[in-house]
Amino acid sequence: MSAETLMLALMLLPLAGAVGIVATRRNANVREGVTLITASAVAVLVVMLANRFLNGEHFELTLFEPIPGIAIAFKIEALGMLFALVAGLLWVVTSVYAIGYMRGHHEKTKRAFMPPSPFPSPLQWQSHLPAICLRCFCFMNCVTLATYPLVTHAGTPEARRGGRIYLGILLGTSIGLFLLGILVTWALTGRVDFAHGGILAGHIDPAWAGLLYALFLFGIGKAAVMPFHRWLPAAMVAPTPVSALLHAVAVVKAGVFTLLKVTIYIFGSDFILSNDVTGGLIWVVAATILGASLVAMTKDNLKARLAYSTVSQLSYIVLGAMLASQAGLIGASMHIAMHAFAKITLFFAAGAIMVAAHKKYVSELDGLGRAMPLTFAAFFIGTLSIIGLPPFGGMWSKWYLGLGAVESGQLLLLGVLMVSSLLNILYLLPIPIRAFFSTPASGEHYTRIAEAPKPMLLAMIITSGASLILFFYPDPFYQLAGLAAGGH
Repeated sequence: MSAETLMLALMLLPLAGAVGIVATRRNANVREGVTLITASAVAVLVVMLANRFLNGEHFELTLFEPIPGIAIAFKIEALGMLFALVAGLLWVVTSVYAIGYMRGHHEKTKRAFMPPSPFPSPLQWQSHLPAICLRCFCFMNCVTLATYPLVTHAGTPEARRGGRIYLGILLGTSIGLFLLGILVTWALTGRVDFAHGGILAGHIDPAWAGLLYALFLFGIGKAAVMPFHRWLPAAMVAPTPVSALLHAVAVVKAGVFTLLKVTIYIFGSDFILSNDVTGGLIWVVAATILGASLVAMTKDNLKARLAYSTVSQLSYIVLGAMLASQAGLIGASMHIAMHAFAKITLFFAAGAIMVAAHKKYVSELDGLGRAMPLTFAAFFIGTLSIIGLPPFGGMWSKWYLGLGAVESGQLLLLGVLMVSSLLNILYLLPIPIRAFFSTPASGEHYTRIAEAPKPMLLAMIITSGASLILFFYPDPFYQLAGLAAGGH
């Protein structure tokens, strides 16, 4: 299959799958079959694409040229390939999980809910169009609008309120700040395309560069840097498969992915390091890392605790981007993948607990691990990866983030990362410990509770197993991260 054909197939196959889902909506088995076949096919094609990309093959697709010299064309670069690989692999697992969740939870509106098609959107690839950053803005908001119905799926007043917060913050920051940053960049340089090494050097007074970076930092609300983070906990009213995708793949990772692209391809690491562009802003991110972890410790609701954990973990990626050293950029890029597999495992486990035991508070989980050992074993593995302990994949991304702080001479930020890891232990590790070793206060032995439906268990086993495998074989994500950081 040629490079052009492979790229075109990856863009069209999910659209065909979406049509198939709508056409078979009245037959649950067929509809779910279409979902799994589409997601599996996309995952296989993404792996093929990544393998060929890492072997040096060039991927470029020109759709048409409406105006001479301006083509509608796409080119795959390393950071986009990393994002597509994470999305393609995790979407098929989430599709399996969602089928078990919606059936086990006896949802009345199954036909209104199916995981979005796992397509590698143009947001993940680099365009030949001169206004690619503007196109990135458009696709970012398309993701927001597409996921809004999933957030409000329950139709309850709480769900509608969460949806309003979700939509208001993400669209407000994007239009009010991100778009302004793009327009300022265009006014300064006459271009808003992504280029290795950045495009701002020589076009902006370094004294003002920090303010421009702040427009991007806070304008990309999906990165959830405080104080523009409230949309993420509010979105926890969504069904657990949606929450898992929001936190691991679709929305939050789109945010930090975009900020990484802005850092590498608009500002450039050399420009940032030589002019101390992120010097003051980086402490806002450090405060988000620690502050969100402290808030997570106070949350008894399991999904809320995981939501604030995600706010903190996203700022690890933002911190690595703002360090702008090669190790920091590698750590940030790798954390997109490592956090994705670990955090989706934790959300899968939270959903399994809800379906099988109808419990959503940490204080209710004492002794439940004896009735649901596989679920809490998966949660334990995901927890250790989030903490960054070997032998789990999260160790590598945190290692490179630490190296990035040392490379940049930011030893205090290294201390922030270490304290944050200790806080991860304090708010995550007690959950499996009390599930396995505590006795229920009511004396209940959970004799009527068993594991969640098999599709949910299978998904948890796959993602927790991947967190272990990625410690021993992180090479694909490491190579892509290195290419993105080095620009080669």
